[in-house]
Amino acid sequence: MWMRDVVIVGGGVMGCLTALELLQAGCRVTLLERGELGREASWAGGGIVSPLYPWRYSSPISALARWSQDYYGALARHLLVDTGIDPEVQPCGLLWLDLDEQDQAMQWAAQQDRPLQHVDEQFIYRQVPPLAKGFAGALWQADLANVRNPRLMKALRARLLQFDGFVLREHCAALGLQREAGRITGVQIAGGVVSGDAVVLCAGAWGGDWLAAEGLTLPVEPVKGQMLLYRMEPGWLPSMVMAEGRYAIPRRDGHILIGSTLEHAGYDKTTTEQALTSLRLSAEALLPALAQQTPVAQWAGLRPGSPDGVPYIGPLSARPGLWLNLGHYRNGLVLAPASCRLLADLLLERAPAIDPAPYLPDARLCHG
Repeated sequence: MWMRDVVIVGGGVMGCLTALELLQAGCRVTLLERGELGREASWAGGGIVSPLYPWRYSSPISALARWSQDYYGALARHLLVDTGIDPEVQPCGLLWLDLDEQDQAMQWAAQQDRPLQHVDEQFIYRQVPPLAKGFAGALWQADLANVRNPRLMKALRARLLQFDGFVLREHCAALGLQREAGRITGVQIAGGVVSGDAVVLCAGAWGGDWLAAEGLTLPVEPVKGQMLLYRMEPGWLPSMVMAEGRYAIPRRDGHILIGSTLEHAGYDKTTTEQALTSLRLSAEALLPALAQQTPVAQWAGLRPGSPDGVPYIGPLSARPGLWLNLGHYRNGLVLAPASCRLLADLLLERAPAIDPAPYLPDARLCHG
């Protein structure tokens, strides 16, 4: 059954890229967002186009990450041409400093055919002059990029609105699912129902609550991350750097992101002094000159935490007509292009770009 009219719940990067894939295939799409498009986790994240330590992840995550990394440059170019908005996908490279996992990392890189290399002290300080002293070695991947995620979301919004078959409903809370003859046929909103041949749930950290209302257990929960933003001269930090789970990401205009915390605090997105202190200490340990700077912003977002970080992508046979694109945890921006292509391939019954088996929800969800 070919799906012509699709309703998407959630206006983050998953919802927007899923919508774009379906619109380009000729579908009509209504996207429901209870707030403003792209203002939750997709806006708050750092935008490194890689899992933070990619060798620690399972092959299903590596498969999505690799496809997305190879696609991001083209996506950014297309969005710039179509909208005039540059998502700033910047291949500036990433240094992992003084790792004790070098053998594991190099084995992973060989298996994945990724240009990871071990570099010495001389290389480190030539590549990133403002780095704190005392680092003797690092791992380096020169082609890794970061995307300026607020600009990506702005470009996606502009591109989607160019399609005649696209309807965006912001500040429109989805209240529940509509059923007819045992099939999901739409989404209930205040004052009515938005109907479709398929409903795609891209609700991020709220995905677990949605499935709980359907009597199903989806182990997705909010995990708060707080970030700091500094402002330096453009080019001051030439590459991304990472040590002990904390990272610094340069933007083209000189902004530098420092992240991030991992906090289980429910749906609380307030920033804290404790996180500010912790992130400042990490920033100054990596880049001592930041001790003379005051952060220009601090914010928090909610990741869709899941046990192994492997997302749920595909149809839910227990609820015919309902599809999931959920549970990407810390890697939503990294995995989004591949995840949304796969979802569209499955929904439109095309040959999938990636083996869908590890992500299909049916075998991984429990009836409550």
